[in-house]
Amino acid sequence: MQSSWLSIFPKNPWISIYAWVIFCFLPFFFIFRSSSPIEISIGISLLLLYFLSYRFSYKSKSGLVYMWISFEVVINIVMTLLFGYVYLAIFTAFFIGNIRNPVGFFIMYGLHIALTVGAIVAGFFIDMDLFLPQIHFIVISVLGTVLLPFNLYYRNKNMNLEGQLEDANERISELVIIEERERISRDLHDILGQKLSLIGLKSDLAGKLIYRDPHAAEKELKDIRQTASAALREVRELVADIRATKLKEELLRTKQMFQAAEMELTIAGDPSFHHIPPIVESVVSMCLKEAVTNVVKHSQATSCRITFEQQPNEFVISIEDNGVGLAGGGEMQNGSGLRGIRERLEFVNGSLQIEGEKGTKLTIRVPVVLKHIMKEAD
Repeated sequence: MQSSWLSIFPKNPWISIYAWVIFCFLPFFFIFRSSSPIEISIGISLLLLYFLSYRFSYKSKSGLVYMWISFEVVINIVMTLLFGYVYLAIFTAFFIGNIRNPVGFFIMYGLHIALTVGAIVAGFFIDMDLFLPQIHFIVISVLGTVLLPFNLYYRNKNMNLEGQLEDANERISELVIIEERERISRDLHDILGQKLSLIGLKSDLAGKLIYRDPHAAEKELKDIRQTASAALREVRELVADIRATKLKEELLRTKQMFQAAEMELTIAGDPSFHHIPPIVESVVSMCLKEAVTNVVKHSQATSCRITFEQQPNEFVISIEDNGVGLAGGGEMQNGSGLRGIRERLEFVNGSLQIEGEKGTKLTIRVPVVLKHIMKEAD
């Protein structure tokens, strides 16, 4: 069930808030049209009870919701028979359309239609002059009572299925990443485990032979060098098989994502960093992808600015939006992908800075010094 009191005003523009305001005040016209003070008191009391039940039905999170809906249906019948006011049925129909349980939905939907139509038919027999002048509006109300719940029910069902599909896709992506990490871990273990053990044994042996048999120690040291070179070569081959993600490619997907989300995107600076190692570019690209996904899904922003800057000692990327920001002034929070960004950046000695008071600004920094390490490895 939808639990927000504000959700009685549907987001769908074909039923605007103005229509709901009219339906709220229109009953008083039918009530005060009666000349009897007793009937006026009864009408106002029923109307207050109806909206009180409507309020409680949105607050209920258990089977009591069906009890409150039943009260609404009964009050609607009484209002129809006494004052010819049928239109509360649309309120009830809207709420029934938000019931997620299929069995509960179809039971309440069938009962509501049957009792509403029955009350209208009975009203024509009781006082035809009261119902006949508004026959056109009554027909429209009945059609709304019939069609509105189905529209809302299947719209909510589709939204729920889309959410489940999105969660499933995210889970599949996580499993693929975990599987890839495990594969890389196994390959590295197979490549380095034996050779590093051999290097350790030969180093111990060379240490023992260095004074007793220098020539044998020198031979062991040469073997250590050859073994290390072979291990380095195999590691390079393994890394070469891992497809690196380019910043330009990720930026192209980012533009497509913002365009689909109808959000304004501004790009400053040159994403073509000079002398950036492939592994660093791949890590930074994944961090950019995660940050952009957070902006689109969680920020409620209308615009975003991505800035690329290459400083003498570090590569810097900042992602700034005009959304709702982060609670706590930008402190690290669980979820929203921020923890994953930090973990990826730690792998390349990078850092993540978060500012979240007015909008959110993420600043990714990766030291350039890493390229010298890569050169030395060559």
